[in-house]
Amino acid sequence: MKKLTLLLITFASCTSFAAETLTFGVVPQQSASRLAEQWGPVMDYLSEQTGQKIEFSTAADIPTFEKRLANGEYDIAYMNPYHYTVFSANPGYKAMAKAKDKRIKGIIVVRKDQNIESLQQLDSQKLAFPSPAAFAATILTQSDLNQAGVDFEPDYVSSHDSVYLSVARGFYPAGGGVMRTFKSIPDELRDQLTPLWITKPYTPHAIAYHPRLSASQANAIRQALQNLENNASGKTQLKKLNIKGFVDANDSDWDDVRALDITLLD
Repeated sequence: MKKLTLLLITFASCTSFAAETLTFGVVPQQSASRLAEQWGPVMDYLSEQTGQKIEFSTAADIPTFEKRLANGEYDIAYMNPYHYTVFSANPGYKAMAKAKDKRIKGIIVVRKDQNIESLQQLDSQKLAFPSPAAFAATILTQSDLNQAGVDFEPDYVSSHDSVYLSVARGFYPAGGGVMRTFKSIPDELRDQLTPLWITKPYTPHAIAYHPRLSASQANAIRQALQNLENNASGKTQLKKLNIKGFVDANDSDWDDVRALDITLLD
């Protein structure tokens, strides 16, 4: 009877564990609808492969996403390199994966028909950026503008998509983004723009998990992410993300970002 009781308790515990829903937060570089379209199938795949319900989540803007990371609200999160250096320290997110064969670069885009060919032509202008702590789209691009002696006024418009749309509509002469999101916008929008400047490369976004997840949960998700590129359906999902695949990641991979000694979110 004792063995039967113990077996029932164990079964109930496992059933409860499997029924638990994990939230996978994605940094809102683009609109929530676009992110859901890109990442929703990945969540379905991860749920199927791990037997653990994993649900897509994001935030209205990057500052709200940062607050949720700080509060540990996401079980798993796709966060920018600077975010990882901050939120790996507290509340302790742990790296599990990063994009394969990828280094992140910031870009400054301009309209093709404006004949802007140098950073100096942006002097004394108001420029568009996603948010103050957007690593490549804001921090790296603004650093290069400052090093070039360009005086500018930043205007934060919440997302990469908003930057591209605002520049295309002529609201700003230029704005910051990254090549991955630039390549993912509709052709009719991208065809109006061109990258004026590309920054130095750094370790890309992290997929990291909150320490409340067990090692077995994290390992199952990590393995499923790495297996995405090994089947036709997974390759289709990766193509939507403009990512070749995912590889294992270690905390030290982001030491190049830590070396920049950025303190915006301290």
